[in-house]
Amino acid sequence: MESYVVSARKYRPATFDSVVGQSHITNTLKNAIKSGQLAQAFLFCGPRGVGKTTCARILAKAINCQNLSDTIEACNECESCKSFNDSTSMNIFELDAASNNSVDDIRRLVEQVRIPPQSGKYKVYIVDEVHMLSSQAFNAFLKTLEEPPSYAKFILATTEKHKIIPTILSRCQIFDFKRIKIEDISHHLEYVAKTENVPYEPEALHVIAQKADGGLRDALSMFDQLINFTGGNLTYANCIDNLNVLDYEYYFKLVDYFRAGDIGGALLLYQQVLDKGFDGQHFITGMSEHIRNLLVCLDPITQTLLDVSDTIRYKYVEQAVNCKLQLLVKLLDISSDFEYRYRDANNKRLFIEVALTKLASLSRADLQVQQTVVQQPAIARPQPQTVLQQPVVQNPPQRPMQPAVAPTQVVSQSETNTTTIQSQPVASAENKPKPNVAVKMPLKTSTISINLPSPNVSDMEKEKKNDRVELTQDLIEDLWKSYIDKADNEALTLAMDRAKLSLSNENLFMVELDNLYSESIIKKSKLEILSYMRERIGVRLLDFEMTVIKQENDENKFSTPSEKLEHLIKKNPQIGVYRNIFSDIYNN
Repeated sequence: MESYVVSARKYRPATFDSVVGQSHITNTLKNAIKSGQLAQAFLFCGPRGVGKTTCARILAKAINCQNLSDTIEACNECESCKSFNDSTSMNIFELDAASNNSVDDIRRLVEQVRIPPQSGKYKVYIVDEVHMLSSQAFNAFLKTLEEPPSYAKFILATTEKHKIIPTILSRCQIFDFKRIKIEDISHHLEYVAKTENVPYEPEALHVIAQKADGGLRDALSMFDQLINFTGGNLTYANCIDNLNVLDYEYYFKLVDYFRAGDIGGALLLYQQVLDKGFDGQHFITGMSEHIRNLLVCLDPITQTLLDVSDTIRYKYVEQAVNCKLQLLVKLLDISSDFEYRYRDANNKRLFIEVALTKLASLSRADLQVQQTVVQQPAIARPQPQTVLQQPVVQNPPQRPMQPAVAPTQVVSQSETNTTTIQSQPVASAENKPKPNVAVKMPLKTSTISINLPSPNVSDMEKEKKNDRVELTQDLIEDLWKSYIDKADNEALTLAMDRAKLSLSNENLFMVELDNLYSESIIKKSKLEILSYMRERIGVRLLDFEMTVIKQENDENKFSTPSEKLEHLIKKNPQIGVYRNIFSDIYNN
C-alpha cells in the first residue's frame, strides 16, 4: 500500500514558475542567477505558508544545476538535480534554528563552511526559523555571514523579521513574501482538485481560500480535511459547516430586514445564528463586512475589491442596487461602532440585540421623516432675511408691485410686543394661492419691507447687546467662587481663593494676587476658567487680567523655594558661594 502524502507536500512547487503568488520574488531570483550576481546571504521573511522555504530550496537547486534551461529552471536530469530530488545532495544543508540555536551549533556550521564542495558549484545552507537563534549564536554567525567563502551561500527564513538583530539584517538581501491572494489560492485549489479527480463547487474552494488567510499551506491542509469530511464531494454547504463559517445568506436576509424595518425578523435570525454555535463577535464582524461589500458594489469601478466568487458577487450587486448610499453608510457606522464596543459589553446577547434593533429602525422611510423634521424649525422661526423672500418676488418683472404688502399695513399692528401676521394669498405666475400660515415674529422685524434696505451690522450688534447679561461685581465673584467649588486641583483652589477681583469694564475684570506662584497656577487654567464663566452668563468676550501686588506686611512670605533661597543669599552672600560649589560637584 502506497503511503499517503498530504497535498501541501505532494503539490509543493518545484520550479520558480510554479510558486503561487510570489512573482516579485521569483523574477528577482531568476534575474540574479541569469546575470551571475548572487548575494552571499538571503533573508526570506513573511507569514506562514507563503513559500519561503520552498523558494529557498528551488534557489539552492537552481544555482547548482549543470544544465539550466532558458527560463532559468533546473533541468532535473544532471547529477546535482537528481541528488537533490533524492534528498542525498552533499551541497545543500537545511538547519532548523528552533532546535539548533546555541553557539556550539553555529560553530559546527562555521567549521563545515570551510570545506569546499566535492561536486557542484556552491554549498548552500538553509537556516529555517532563524529568529530563534540566541544572541550569542547571532554574534558567532556575523563574521562568516559577512565574508563567507566564494562557494558558500546562506538562505535564512523567518516569520518574525523584527526579532533578528540589525547586524544580521545588514548582511543579507531581504525578500519580503506577501500573503497570497484569495483568487490565487482558489485557482491553485482548482488545479489540485482536478488532478485528484475531486468534484467541487467553486464557492466551496473560495471559502477555503478565505479561511486560509493568505497561507497556501493552510488552504491545502483544509482541503485534505474537507475531502475526508465530505467523502470526496466538496460542496459549499459542507465547507461552511466544517470550517465554522457563517453562510452569506444570513447577512443577505438581515439587510432585507433592515430595509423593511423588521426588528422581529432580525432578532429571530440572530437566534438562528446562535443555535448554529456562532458567537456574537463572529456575527457582528461578518455583518460589518457584508455592509462594506454592499457599499463597494454601488460603484462598478470598486466592485473588483470584492474577494468572493462570481455567484456571490452577483447577489451582492443585486442587493446593493436596492439600497441607497445614505442608508448603507448609516448602517456601517452603527455596526462598526457596536463591533468596536462588543468586547466591553457584559451582556453580549443583549448588546447585539440592541444593535440589530437600532439598525432595523433605519429604513428609508425613517430617513425621509428625519429630514422633514430637521427642516421644520426654519419655518417656525423665520429670520429677518426670510421676510425678504416673500412670494411677491415670484411675480413677473413687468407686473407692478401690489400694495398688499405695503409697510403701512404691517406697522399698524406693531403696538403689541409680538405681532401675528396673516400672510395673504398673492397672485403668482400660475395664480395659485398659498395656504395661510400664522407666524409670530418679534416687534423689530415687523417693520421690514421689500422696499426698505436690509438692516446693517451696527443695528444687529445693538440687538445682541440688549440681550446680554450685565456684568456686576457680585456676579463675577459668584462665578469665581462657583468654579473654586467644582475644581479638583488643590493648588488652584488655594490660589483662586486668595485672589481679589475687581470689575474693569463690561468685558474685563482684574485679578489681584499676592505672589508669582499663584499667578502661574491660575494662568495654566485660565482658558478653563473663562470657558466656565462664559457659558453661564453668555458673554463670549469675557476676559480677565492678573497682577501681582506685594503686601507690605508679607515681606517674609515666599511662594516658592527659589524665592526663599534668593532672599537668604541677599542676607548672606556666602550661601551663594556654597551653592555654586555644590552645583559644580553634582554636575561633575
